[in-house]
Amino acid sequence: MAEPSAAEQRWLQAARDFVRRALPALEEPGESEPPPLDAVLQCLRKASSGDLPLGYSFISISDLQHQQCTPCCSHLTWSTNEFKEWARQGEDSLRMHTALPRTYLILVGYLTEGRQENKEKLVDGCLYVKDSTGTIPCELLHFELEWLESLFLFPSWSYIPQTDRTTTGYLEILMDPVPINPPKEVPHSIPVTYPASAEPLLTSRIPCKRKSNLTVAGELTRLGSLLHIHHKTFFFLFLECFTSAICVPVLVQNPNQLAWHHILQLGHRYTVTGLSMSSLKKTGQRIFITGVSSCLLPYCAEKVRKQPLDSAWQGESTHSSSLESAEQLSDSLELGIEEEMPTSTKKSQIISYVGTVTKILNVQAGLFLLDDKVCLCLAYQQLLNSARGLRPGACVELIGVHVLQKPLVSFSYIVLGACLRSTIKLKSFSRLSTPYQPPASLGNLYLQLLFRYNLGMPVYLWLVSLLEMFEERFSCFFGRLRLLLGSRQTHPGAAEKFLDPLLQAVVPEREQARDIYSEILGKVHQCPLQEYLPLNPPCQAPSLSALCHLAEQKSWEGFSPSQLLSPLEAQHMGTQELNRTLAWSYCTFSAGSFQPRLILLGVLKVSSRSSSLQLQDKSSTLACVISHKDGSPFAHTDLKGSLLQVENYQVIVERFLQTDFPSWEHLANLEYVRVKRTSVYVQFYFEDVQVLHAAEGKIQKALRSGNSSSLRKKDDGSLTCELEIPEAKVLKLKDPKPGTHRDETCQGGQSSTGGTSCVSRLFVVTQKEGLMLRNYQLPAADGGGQKLQHSFQATVLWLGRPHLLSHLGETEHLPELEETSCDGEEDMTRQEALLLFMGKSLQWFPFLHLDGLYCFIVPCCSDLEVFDKLCLPSVPPKFLSRSSCPMCLRVQDTWLLKHETWISSLTEHQLAARSLLTGMDQRISSIPEVLSNSFTGSLVSFTGEIVERTLCASPKNEKPCVTVGLQKQKGRLLASDRSVKLSVAVASDSHVLMDIYVASTYLQHLWGLLPGAKILFQNLERKISRFHNVYCTYIASSCVSILSLPASYLPFSSRPAREASPPSFVYLSSLQPHLQSLPRAQILCHLTCVLFLSLQWVCSLCNSIFKEGRCTRHSPACPSHTGVRQASARVLVEDGTGEAFVLCRNQHVAAMLGLSLLEWEALLKCVQRRGSVCIQHGEATGTGCAEEPDDLVACYLRSLCRSPLICRPILLDFSLDRKPSRILQPAPLQLRNFRCSEVEFVSQMRPRPSLLCLNVEEVKHNVWSSKRISRTSSRC
Repeated sequence: MAEPSAAEQRWLQAARDFVRRALPALEEPGESEPPPLDAVLQCLRKASSGDLPLGYSFISISDLQHQQCTPCCSHLTWSTNEFKEWARQGEDSLRMHTALPRTYLILVGYLTEGRQENKEKLVDGCLYVKDSTGTIPCELLHFELEWLESLFLFPSWSYIPQTDRTTTGYLEILMDPVPINPPKEVPHSIPVTYPASAEPLLTSRIPCKRKSNLTVAGELTRLGSLLHIHHKTFFFLFLECFTSAICVPVLVQNPNQLAWHHILQLGHRYTVTGLSMSSLKKTGQRIFITGVSSCLLPYCAEKVRKQPLDSAWQGESTHSSSLESAEQLSDSLELGIEEEMPTSTKKSQIISYVGTVTKILNVQAGLFLLDDKVCLCLAYQQLLNSARGLRPGACVELIGVHVLQKPLVSFSYIVLGACLRSTIKLKSFSRLSTPYQPPASLGNLYLQLLFRYNLGMPVYLWLVSLLEMFEERFSCFFGRLRLLLGSRQTHPGAAEKFLDPLLQAVVPEREQARDIYSEILGKVHQCPLQEYLPLNPPCQAPSLSALCHLAEQKSWEGFSPSQLLSPLEAQHMGTQELNRTLAWSYCTFSAGSFQPRLILLGVLKVSSRSSSLQLQDKSSTLACVISHKDGSPFAHTDLKGSLLQVENYQVIVERFLQTDFPSWEHLANLEYVRVKRTSVYVQFYFEDVQVLHAAEGKIQKALRSGNSSSLRKKDDGSLTCELEIPEAKVLKLKDPKPGTHRDETCQGGQSSTGGTSCVSRLFVVTQKEGLMLRNYQLPAADGGGQKLQHSFQATVLWLGRPHLLSHLGETEHLPELEETSCDGEEDMTRQEALLLFMGKSLQWFPFLHLDGLYCFIVPCCSDLEVFDKLCLPSVPPKFLSRSSCPMCLRVQDTWLLKHETWISSLTEHQLAARSLLTGMDQRISSIPEVLSNSFTGSLVSFTGEIVERTLCASPKNEKPCVTVGLQKQKGRLLASDRSVKLSVAVASDSHVLMDIYVASTYLQHLWGLLPGAKILFQNLERKISRFHNVYCTYIASSCVSILSLPASYLPFSSRPAREASPPSFVYLSSLQPHLQSLPRAQILCHLTCVLFLSLQWVCSLCNSIFKEGRCTRHSPACPSHTGVRQASARVLVEDGTGEAFVLCRNQHVAAMLGLSLLEWEALLKCVQRRGSVCIQHGEATGTGCAEEPDDLVACYLRSLCRSPLICRPILLDFSLDRKPSRILQPAPLQLRNFRCSEVEFVSQMRPRPSLLCLNVEEVKHNVWSSKRISRTSSRC
C-alpha cells in the first residue's frame, strides 16, 4: 500500500484526535474501550466509495452547538450537482427563502432516547445524538428500535440552531444513518392473542384482576400523540383486529418504551408483548398497559397461530378519508362557507391532509400555515417534539384532523384542528434556511388560558390575535416574558389581567374541564373541535396608530361642511366669516362607536414636546386627558410608565379645514376644501382605569444602581425646539455662593455612606404657572451665552425638615405633618420657595396642582442640606429682605416627585398644618366676583364649565407673540391670527358667563377645552373692554387643569354641549343690575315701532354692495360673483315696566316684521336688483325718511313699518347687547309722560338698555293675558 500523503496524514491525525476526544467508551460489560479508529474509517470508505473524504472534517456535538450559529447542512455522499438540484427544488417551493448552505462536516455519534440532566438520564420520548462532548436532539423520518445506543455515521443531516440562542438547536437526519458496529438482533416472532380475544377482558363487568404477560397482535389503526402531564410522558396506541373492527387501547408510559412512538406507522401490523390490564382512576375504563419487559415486534403471520373470535363487538369505526391536497380542500369547502349561516352552530368534518408548511403563524400558540391556504392548529394536542421539524418547507401528513370553516370572522384561513385523536407525521424535512423557535414549555399563556377556560377554536383564535397584538405593542417597554409569562394564580401578568375579564365575559359559564382520557378512549368521539360557533370578535385592542386612523376615518365619513352651520345663519355669512366658522370643529367617539368595540391600551408617558400626558405603544403616541369623577385633578405620579387599560373613554377628533367657499350655496362642492387635518386625543376618568402593569418605581431603580445617573436611561428628547409658548420676563440664575457649593454626593456620584440612601422633603403647592419659554441664563461649561429655556415655575411651602431615608418603606410623609403642627415656633416659620422646572424635570408638569401635597426624593444622596445648597436668589440681593421674595430652587433632572394627598384630605390631627398656608395659597375666585365692578385684581384664577367655544379673529389690540418671531412654528393647525373664545359659566344651568380668549399659539397642546368640561383656569389676565365688558385672556404664564369631563357631546360642531335651559322671564326694569352677566332671557313685550331697517346684498369677498349679479367695487375691481344677503333692524319694545332697544339681524328681521318665508324671499329678490334699501324712522310723527318717493321697495317697507300690524305683542328671547353702537353712560332716572286715551301719566324711567334678538314668537291675546297674570302672581 502506498504511503499516505501529507494531507492524508494530517486528516488521519485529526480523525484520531476526534475519536479519542468525542466518542465515549461502550457501556456493555467487558467493552470499556472506545471504538477503534479503523471501524470509523472503514465506514467512511464505504460511504465515500472507497476514498477518505479529505475535504470534510470531523465535528463534535459541542463544537456544532457553540460554533455554528446559522442553519446548515452536510451531505457526505453527494456531488455538487446533486446538492444544487436538491437546493433548487427547495427554493422553488418557497420563493421567499433560500436553501440551506452546505458545510463539509462529518458527524459521528450514538443514537439514544434520553439526555443527561443533573447526572441522571431523562427520557422524554425524544431521540438524541450524543458523544462525549454533549447531546443534541434529533428528528428522523425513519427509525428502528435496534438503532438505540448504537454508534452511527450520519452521511446527510441539517443543523437548525434556535433563534434566540437561549438553548441549543437540533438535528434533522435527512438519510438513514450508517452503523459503525453491527446492530443488535431483536427476536421477531412470538405467540400472540388477537384484539377480538383480548377485548372482552376490557369490557367485562367482572372486577379487574391484574393480568400480565399478555401478548396482543393487530393492525395499528390509531396512534395518539406524546403527552406530558403531571411529570409523566405517555401515549396511546390502538390495535385493531385483522378481520373485524374490534380494537383495544394500549397505554405506553415506561420511559424505555417511549421511543416506540417514532417507529409506529398507521396501517402496519405489530405485536406487543408483556401487557397487563389496568383501569383509569377517574372513569374506571379498562385498558392494556405495557410492562417493563414489554416488547414491540413487527407482526409475522407465518409464526403465529390464529385464534377464532369469541364475540362480535362493533365499536366506532374511525373515519379516515383519502389524503387531500390544498386545492381539493379549498374547492370542496368554498361552497360550504357561503351556505352556512354565520350565527349557526357548525359541525366540523374529520379528514386527512398532506401539505407543506409555508409560514409559522405563531409557534407559541401552535399555529402553522400550510400551502398558504390552510391554518394548522396544534394547540389542542401537545406540539410534536417541541415543534422540531415544523419549519417552512417541511411536508407534513395530518390524519384525523377537524376542518373548521371561518371559525373567526376576522380570520382569513380555513383551520385544520388537531385533537388528541389526530396524528401528525413529518413526511419530509425542509431544505430551506428557516429559523427554529421552540414553544415555551413553562408559562405558555396561550395554552394556559386555552385549557383553563376550555375554549373552542373561534374564541381561541380571537385570544391569539389579542395576545399577538399585546406582545407586538408593549414588549419593547417591558419585555416579552414579563408581559406574556403565565401566572402562578396569585400574581397574574399584564396580558393575563387584560384577557381574563374578556374571556369570562365571552365564556360566562365555564364548561367542564377537558377530559383527555375520554377524548382519546371514548367510543363516541367528543372533543372541543367537534362543534363550533363562528365568532364575530366582541372587542379588539388595536394599536394607538390604528385607533387614531379609525377615528380620523370615521370623523370624515359622510362629512359635509353644511353640517357645521345652521342654514339660516350660513346664508348671511360672508366668505371670511363662513370659512372661519368651518376652520375648526370636533367630533367625539366612545368605545361603543366602533364595531367591534375598541379597548384602549397604552403606557402612560409625558410628552417631551408639550409636557402633557400621553399614552404610548410601539406604533405611536396619543395625547390623553385624565380626570377624577370627584372633580380633583389627576396627580398620580406613580402611574407614570405604567400600562393602562381603559374601556370607557372618549376619542376626540379635532378637525381643521382650510377652505375658500365663496358662499353658503357652494358648501356641497368639496373642491373648495383645500386642506383637511386632524388632531386626535382621548379623555377618560381615572376611576375607569385598570393598571395592567405598574411601572417599577424609579426610586428602586436608582437605589439598586447606586448612582443617580441610572435615571437618565430615557431618550433625552429636546424640549426647546418645537414648543410654541411665548417667553416671559428675563431671570438670570447665578452660581451659588462659594460657601454653598453643590454636594458631590447628590450631584456627581455616590459617596461611601449615601449609596443606597435618599433625601426627601414634603411641600404643598400654593401657586403654579404655565409652561413657557423663559430667558434664563444658566452657567454653562462651554461659556456659551443665554438661551431660551422651556420651563415652568411653582411657588411651594416646605412642610417640615428634609428626611434621610434608608429604604423605600420610609417614604410615607403624612405623619410628619402632625409633628410639624406640634413642634416649636421655629418649625412653624414659613419656608417658601420658588421651584423652577427645566429639562427633564418638565415631566412633572401635568402632575403638579394647587393644594397638592408632594414629596421630593433625591436618590443616592445623604446630605440633608441639599435643598438649601441649591437655592439661588430670584431677585437682586437688595430685595432679599422682603418676605415676598422666596428663594429660587431649580429642580434637578434626577429628582423624583411623589404625590401624597390633598390639603382637603388631611385628617383632624393634620389640620393644624393648614395654619401655615394662611395667606399663601393662590386665590381662586368665582366668576361673579371676577365680573364684579369692585374686583381689582389683574391676574385671576377661577373654575368654570365651558358653555360654548367659538373661533374668531384675534383682537386687534393684542400684541403678537414673541415666540412666533423667534422660530418657525411647525405643525400649526390654526392660523396665527385666530383666537378661540370660550364662554364659561359657573355651572351648566347658570346664566352668568365669562368670555376667555385664547390665542391659537397656545392651543396646540391645550387638550380637553370642550363644551361641557369643567376647567380650573389659572393666571388669566382680566381685562375691561371699551364697552365696559369684563373678559379674560390666556397669557404666557396661564395654565389650565381639567377637573371634569363633558357629560355629553354633540357629534360634529363646536357649539354648546348642552341644551340651554329655558330662559328666565324678566321685566325690562330689572335688567340694569345684570348688564354683564345675563346671556339669555325672555320677555313678554309689545313692539312699539321700527326705528331702523336695512336690507342689502353685499359682496361675499369684500363686503361692498352687490348689485345686479356683480360687486360694485371698482378700485380695485373685485373678482367676486357671489352676493350675500344681510338684514338688520332696530326696534323699540316695552313691557309696562320699561322700554328697550332691540337689534335684530337677518332671519329675525322677517319675524319681527311678521313676514312669511315666501314674502321674505320675494322681498330680498327685489332688493337684489338695486343692492340695498335703508329705512330710518323716527319715534315722533313726521321725523325723517331718507328714501326717494318713487322707490317702490322703500315705500312698501316704510308703509310696513308704519302699519299698526307691526305694533303687536311678541315673546322675545334676547341677550344683552354687549357691544352696542353707542356707549351709554350711566344716567339718573328720568320723568316721562304717557297718554292712554284721555288720561296722561307721568313715570320715572331708566335709560333704555340695548338688547340683541335671539328669537321672536307671535303671541295671541289669551296667551298674552295668561303670561302677564302668571308673572304678576309669581312676582307677588
